[in-house]
Amino acid sequence: MVHIRKYDFDYSKRHFMEKTAKGFGTAGVLGALWPIAAQSGSIQKAYPDELLSIEAYTKGKVKTGDWIDKENIELVQDLVDPALYRQVTQDGRKFQIQPTTLEVDKMYPHEFLEATQNNEGRAKLDEVGNTWTDDGSQWIGGLPFPNAQNGVEVISNMTLSWGRHDQSMYAVLADAVNAEGDIVYNYKLVWAEQASTGRVSDPNGTELTGGRGDGIMRYQSTWFTAPNDVKGTAFLSVWAYDQRKFPDLYGYLPAFKRVRRFPTNQRFEPLVAGLNFYLSDAWAAGDPYLTWGNYKIVARQPYLGSSGNGWMGEHEDWVPETHGGPKDDTYYTIRKELIPEVIILEAEPTGFPRAPYSKKRVYVDARNMVFPQMLTYDRRGEMFKAGEPGFGQYKMGDKVVMDGSHPAWSWTWYHSHDLQGNTMSRFCQTQSVEGGYASEYNVDTGDEFYASYMTSSAMRRLGT
Repeated sequence: MVHIRKYDFDYSKRHFMEKTAKGFGTAGVLGALWPIAAQSGSIQKAYPDELLSIEAYTKGKVKTGDWIDKENIELVQDLVDPALYRQVTQDGRKFQIQPTTLEVDKMYPHEFLEATQNNEGRAKLDEVGNTWTDDGSQWIGGLPFPNAQNGVEVISNMTLSWGRHDQSMYAVLADAVNAEGDIVYNYKLVWAEQASTGRVSDPNGTELTGGRGDGIMRYQSTWFTAPNDVKGTAFLSVWAYDQRKFPDLYGYLPAFKRVRRFPTNQRFEPLVAGLNFYLSDAWAAGDPYLTWGNYKIVARQPYLGSSGNGWMGEHEDWVPETHGGPKDDTYYTIRKELIPEVIILEAEPTGFPRAPYSKKRVYVDARNMVFPQMLTYDRRGEMFKAGEPGFGQYKMGDKVVMDGSHPAWSWTWYHSHDLQGNTMSRFCQTQSVEGGYASEYNVDTGDEFYASYMTSSAMRRLGT
């Protein structure tokens, strides 16, 4: 008996095109994604089989476990972006196909998912585009717009809570690879985040005490622990809740033994030598979202990305092997899955007259509102950089990293590829780095963490 598919990919493609053309945005094909996911705990009933299985989508030409490389990338060309296609065809990159993640609780930190469910429908945009709770208070936690209807709601989801924890500390290995394929810098650093509002481990979503949360959305700090020539270099970014205001950026440079304030346009410069990653690039939402503008959803489609189960926990210290490029040592060797729907969002840096970017194009996973790819374009409109992350639950078989009483969820690795200069800055969240700093989440109620890592005096202490 022949199985006739009622909802094949042509149906899904027409559905995505129609939604984009009409300008309304609820994710899902067979039904609205978020109500289905919240009720059943799975995305399965929101999409046809053809969008949940790479084998069904490609009619058996590609299967779970297969490797995609330059010999067969044409089979999935409509599922990748121009940068990834170029990396595979011109630079010898490859990646392995894994099953599509269906379970919603594998795609969020536990408390953040609970807050999203509990607070659904309570977020409102004001006349300028800032996000508030329906009682007039600052946002109280979780995704404000899980059923995002437009580009501003999508970017609000991505900006208000980067790491989706009240506190996050990431131990990071960072390699700078030059155009010849040589690793010219190897950094070890800590990236830490402190939410001031929307604190999901507090059931009431209360702000930091003692006035530290007054008008502040987030504190974010970075300090380098190796090698010796940058050890002690530290930066602190303080975000206002009003998304029209630029963050205050402070830095401690050991050579000068003082904390200085940096100008706003420092957000488009590397923090240290060799890296091509900017503060503006962080989380594809590295600037307050109202300092960018002209947000528009330009397309929706299925896509291959690592935003569901991107942890490479089988490797020592969680660091993937490398391959590709001139010295076969440029790209992490990672896995990707068929994402049934990404929202492709474009925006322009309207608040930065001297920005090196003319626009960014962000591929946003409709299941959890994180990005599997960001492409930036220079002032001529040419593709400039590709920022590609992995996200996932830190659980693989019996191996698990805990966040309280639940498996941890976080970003896992990141490629920042300067496509014009052909340099790669790659980052991996690892177990620990020099100085006794370990990757961990929601480590305390906020006061000790804030005092230790989120003040100018903390920057000076970390530097010395």
